[in-house]
Amino acid sequence: MFRKLLGFAVFAVIAVFLLKLFFGLFGMLIGLLLTVAWFAFIGFLIYLALKVIAPDTAARVREMIGGRPA
Repeated sequence: MFRKLLGFAVFAVIAVFLLKLFFGLFGMLIGLLLTVAWFAFIGFLIYLALKVIAPDTAARVREMIGGRPA
């Protein structure tokens, strides 16, 4: 009985460690994804302001990033 209890305790410790590792990596991935989305949003706002203020420059920026249309 003591051996069975010790086995469950070891299993629980290993399971908690693996869950912490998994959710830590998953959380880091979500954080990176949100950071990239935030940078994309800021870039969009800058491009939008540039398009309103200087449309020719915005067209050159769009061409530089996306390439010439076919």
